[in-house]
Amino acid sequence: MDRKHTIKIRGEIVDLSTPKVMGIINVTPDSFFKGSRTKSGTDLLKKAMKMLEEGADFLDIGGYSSRPGADDVSIDEEIKRIVGSVSLIMSEYPNAIISVDTFRSRVAKEAIDAGAAMVNDISAGSLDEKMLEIVGSLDVPYIGMHMRGTPQTMKEHTHYEDLILEITSYFSDTIERCRQHGIHDLILDPGFGFAKTIEQNFHLLNHLDYFKQLEKPLLVGLSRKSMIYRSLNITADESLNGTTTLNTLALFKGASILRVHDIKEAVEVVKLVNRLS
Repeated sequence: MDRKHTIKIRGEIVDLSTPKVMGIINVTPDSFFKGSRTKSGTDLLKKAMKMLEEGADFLDIGGYSSRPGADDVSIDEEIKRIVGSVSLIMSEYPNAIISVDTFRSRVAKEAIDAGAAMVNDISAGSLDEKMLEIVGSLDVPYIGMHMRGTPQTMKEHTHYEDLILEITSYFSDTIERCRQHGIHDLILDPGFGFAKTIEQNFHLLNHLDYFKQLEKPLLVGLSRKSMIYRSLNITADESLNGTTTLNTLALFKGASILRVHDIKEAVEVVKLVNRLS
């Protein structure tokens, strides 16, 4: 596991040679895993505190559900959900590193102004032409994910001639566009579950190490996804063991960040896998 990537956050260097864990906090009513949803400020702070105590390096806050077929949310509503949540967490945990999960540049800017330190964009700039320009001007790390279509249409875009090569081409274009906009700390997310069938997701995981040639940190989000629970004929609530198994494989394949619902278990996976290096 030859990870030697670093990113800069608030003027400090964060070393990703030891993989990090990102906790998922959804301030939405319809995210696919009900355990990730928050319903109140008190609930939000409890979830943030638990994740930080269990060892989360980053908290990823989303106000727009990206599950397949999710309802659209207005920009104003997304801003209301995210900015209030970021401000509340930062007031209680000022050292927390918050990532904002959004594909809208205005939401990203207002979240960063409120104290967030990273932008996690499921569209890698394809759904908002101003996103890369804004992120470049903010000088924060940027996570660009592979996806086709939108959360509402991505199920219709699962045909590939060569999945790995097409994602590689997509990432190469993302890297160049980010470079042109002055984005220095780019993290790539292959987008498990986004415009990909279950079979394609497993093929992608099996060939994840192919993307090492791009020389960028990889974020992997497998937590409790349908590729796990549909393969095992269980529910998302019952998918923690499957998540841990696939996260372990992802680390061996080169993942630098695990984006998860369950922090304690992911931190344990990182610690144990690191004992083998």
